Amino acid sequence: MSELWNGLVRAVQLIVSLDLEVMAITGRSLQISVVATVLASAVCLPLASVIHFQHFTGKRFVISLIQTLYSLPTVVIGLLVFVLFSRTGPLGGLDLLFTPTVMVVGQVVLIIPVLLGLTITAFSGVNRAIIDTAQSLGASGFQTAVAVIKEARFAAVAAVTLGFGRAISEVGVAIMVGGNIRGFTRVLTTAISLETSKGDVELSLALGIILVAIALIINLALNRIQQR
Repeated sequence: MSELWNGLVRAVQLIVSLDLEVMAITGRSLQISVVATVLASAVCLPLASVIHFQHFTGKRFVISLIQTLYSLPTVVIGLLVFVLFSRTGPLGGLDLLFTPTVMVVGQVVLIIPVLLGLTITAFSGVNRAIIDTAQSLGASGFQTAVAVIKEARFAAVAAVTLGFGRAISEVGVAIMVGGNIRGFTRVLTTAISLETSKGDVELSLALGIILVAIALIINLALNRIQQR
């Protein structure tokens, strides 16, 4: 219990004192995860609309496959991205391994199934009466889709928030393709792993508390938006 309390005290001290290294690690974590979430959202929202509104053979299988990928281990994705961007891999010529850029790529791959599946579910949860009303008023397929998306916007925002939470809290991809390089690719989760292995449990707890605080702030902001 004393370690937990000391970790809380140290977290407050690090935040209040604006510790340069902790602020840099926190900022890097936010930057990488925000960029990854924005890119994944730009892909998933239109793709989810196509999957939901179009009727094609194997649609149920595609949705089931997407939902199965929710639990894909982060180390597996890290290994896949590592192989792709290693010197002997097909994208090795880009020389992006152990850079923040490839960490963004890894997080995009990680959260795409979550964003895609939850957005499809959000669209499926819209009352059928809204679709029937839009069609009865002469709305085109595109206009009907827009009406459904507007109705499901809060659930879609929740999906994006969950995707961001998964991105910023993962450690497997960050270590495998980022390398945990101090001042360059070190983020909160990899810093926690490193400090724990060094035996500095209090600093690990402090960094963990900062990570949880970020997640709490984001969820409070989401709830505020939904209430409005």
